Amino acid sequence: MNTGQMLITIGALVLLALVIMRVNTGFLNTGVSVMETKFNVMAVSLGTSLIEEANSKAFDESTDTTSIATTTPLKAYNQLGPESGETYPNYNDFDDYNNYNRLVLADTVLTIPSGVETVLVDSTFRSANFRLDCQVDYVTVSSNTIASTISKTWSKRLRVTVTSPSMRDTVRLQTVFSYWYFR
Repeated sequence: MNTGQMLITIGALVLLALVIMRVNTGFLNTGVSVMETKFNVMAVSLGTSLIEEANSKAFDESTDTTSIATTTPLKAYNQLGPESGETYPNYNDFDDYNNYNRLVLADTVLTIPSGVETVLVDSTFRSANFRLDCQVDYVTVSSNTIASTISKTWSKRLRVTVTSPSMRDTVRLQTVFSYWYFR
């Protein structure tokens, strides 16, 4: 081979290396996007499941066995949360989820102090660790505005925040649960 052919061969190899690197970068970017989407879908699923679980409970401790016609027997805003001695999964009303935390781990069981519940999920995501944090408050609802209030109302809002070290963004979900009394 002469010098011209050698330069053409080296140029072809450099071009081939650049094409291979570009294709690999494309595959990696696609893989990252797919994993981010899977983590986000799982986070939304976990948050929605928690909201549905809370919505299946009574509106308040005073409404779990009887009906009420005034807001007087409802818990004060600063007492929202589980009653004394009540622990998850034995919550019986919506506001018991105030300040509730859950850590969902994909591949291990981890005992966390301070009452944070840990759930083991059979998952293909080996690093999919999620933390769910809940806040419950009274709200007033008018037209399309929801505002937090310290007064007892017929509506409570549950806000669920889902975070994970594997996700760039935080997933925030909320629902409003209202008590309806019909005579």
